[in-house]
Amino acid sequence: MNPIIEAEDLFFSYQNTSVLSNVSFKVFPGEFIGLIGPNGGGKTTLLKLILGFLKPTKGKLRIFDKSPNIHLDSQCLSYVPQSVRFDRQFPISVLEVVLSGLLNKLPWYGRFSPKEKHSAFDALEQVGLVNFADRAFGTLSGGQAQRVLIARALVSNPQVLLLDEPTASVDSKAEADIYAILKQLKGKMTILMVTHDLNAAIDQVQRLFCVQGNVISLEPEEVCQHFALGLYHAPLIQNFPRKE
Repeated sequence: MNPIIEAEDLFFSYQNTSVLSNVSFKVFPGEFIGLIGPNGGGKTTLLKLILGFLKPTKGKLRIFDKSPNIHLDSQCLSYVPQSVRFDRQFPISVLEVVLSGLLNKLPWYGRFSPKEKHSAFDALEQVGLVNFADRAFGTLSGGQAQRVLIARALVSNPQVLLLDEPTASVDSKAEADIYAILKQLKGKMTILMVTHDLNAAIDQVQRLFCVQGNVISLEPEEVCQHFALGLYHAPLIQNFPRKE
């Protein structure tokens, strides 16, 4: 099976500050991978490189055997940010937010087709919010808003879903709802999720990438429980055999 994402000897620096060094890994179709590591270790930077928002300083990164590009079709890649800042008084409905995931399909006359609206309702059904379609987005709770953002990412039926700490700012009930959604998606698409919540994620993912300047692939059973406390101690990480 050919990898869907592949990095080889990848380096990235912000000006003179090295963030990622000598990174190599492969991600295969249908995998669910959790990205863990300390703050500043490079997790979000790695997502931005995959999305094409940043360019490697050195090395190779291939997505669908092509270089990452911010203009890559949304049917290939979709992204769920950690949070979105917006004016809660802005008059936009939940359905309109989800449809914004199909802006590349919006015709010149500015109206979505019935087929695209049907896809948006299907995406809301997946996240359990179809009855909220006409609700003002600004009136939603944090957990509901995050599920709408997941629906926006799913509306184009992507092959790869990237999530940056999707449960970081929500309560325990909303967190459980989000993980239930991801469990349903497991195996249907490739998922890469940045998370600090190791205890919740470890039952979901098939592999973990510990991102701490470089990337080390670990099976869930190999992960030291100290990581759940944020203690990413390099000596113990290095005792594990490196995997791709």
